[in-house]
Amino acid sequence: MKWRDLLYFSKGERQALTLLLSLIAMAWIAIILTDFSRTKVLPDKPVTDNMKQDTSLPIAPNGNPPNPTRKENKFHSKENEVSSERKSKRIRKEFEPRPARYPKTDKFPAGTLVELNSADTTTLKKVPGIGSVFAKRIIKYRELLGGFYSVEQLGEVYGIDEERYESMKSWFSVELSAISQLPVNQLSVKELASHPYVSYKQARVIERQVRKKGKLQGWENLTLLEEFTEYDRERLRHYFSFQ
Repeated sequence: MKWRDLLYFSKGERQALTLLLSLIAMAWIAIILTDFSRTKVLPDKPVTDNMKQDTSLPIAPNGNPPNPTRKENKFHSKENEVSSERKSKRIRKEFEPRPARYPKTDKFPAGTLVELNSADTTTLKKVPGIGSVFAKRIIKYRELLGGFYSVEQLGEVYGIDEERYESMKSWFSVELSAISQLPVNQLSVKELASHPYVSYKQARVIERQVRKKGKLQGWENLTLLEEFTEYDRERLRHYFSFQ
């Protein structure tokens, strides 16, 4: 193979090579022109007094720019005055005597007896050891029962433990005539079971006995039923009415 054969190109190859060289030349010309335009220096312009003047600040009527530092200081001064006033008010409030959340209730002197079935919350709170919470609980439980038949029932009120009961039992008496009785022959199962001493099962038994007999005459109709123990009868005899 001769070296001339290595440099031989067909017509198509010569056209492609010519196009490639043309593109490379155009690229170099574009790079040179770009660098020239970036490095071209504009002629200096004289700086006038108008150009030196800062137009970022508004001009006051007297021709002088306003003093922003003065306004800023004035703003901070007012802010500090407000902060100091709030601080002094907070300090005065901390040292002012605070009113009691609940007014103090005068207690009964020793030896006073309170009738448990007629006393309201104001009266109950005068008993030593009873506040607003226990007074409300006693009233609510009394309404559920229909009244207390014994002072000992106070021990059934939620939150009154044995120690608290022992400290308050001597302050109370009970009037049995104030108890509201349940008309057993007229009430529904739901109404009977709402009493704290009557379970739902016992209420269903009473309802069946009333349907069977037409009307219950007294405890003799419930004595032989296993759902009612002697303890149940002792408690409920104060609340059941068979009329």
